[in-house]
Amino acid sequence: MHEIPVELTVNGRRQAGTVEPRLTLADYLRERCGLTGTHLGCEHGACGACTVLLDGQAVRSCLVFAVQVDGQEVTTVEGIADENGELSPVQAAMRECHGLQCGFCTPGFVTSITALLQENPNPTDTEIREGLSGNFCRCTGYQGIVNAVKRAAETMG
Repeated sequence: MHEIPVELTVNGRRQAGTVEPRLTLADYLRERCGLTGTHLGCEHGACGACTVLLDGQAVRSCLVFAVQVDGQEVTTVEGIADENGELSPVQAAMRECHGLQCGFCTPGFVTSITALLQENPNPTDTEIREGLSGNFCRCTGYQGIVNAVKRAAETMG
């Protein structure tokens, strides 16, 4: 199959190469960039495990082709922490509030929460639940995640 050149920024680093048109962004990140924090769950965009930030907006990377992000900036869960490896307020709050158990859904939640708090720095419980309704967790019961969003909002505010 014919490959197409792409150039994008992933977690602050310029990436360039060629990709098949059918390669998803999720597979590009995992296979070409070695960023395995982007998890693949349903591969239909329903579970949110593959959520990344594309130019600051939360997107399901299993539904986006790598060729579509040419010239754009992608932030994965690996790019959420600062350069020194310090946890972001969202990551720290998820740990403090027991917002994770098995951890499979956690990268998608961290990126979704990061986008939510950038858009709405002080969300209500209803806004939090609505904002995260596209991310599924089979372990936590969500209350710890909601508490983590509130804690991160306090820390960031």
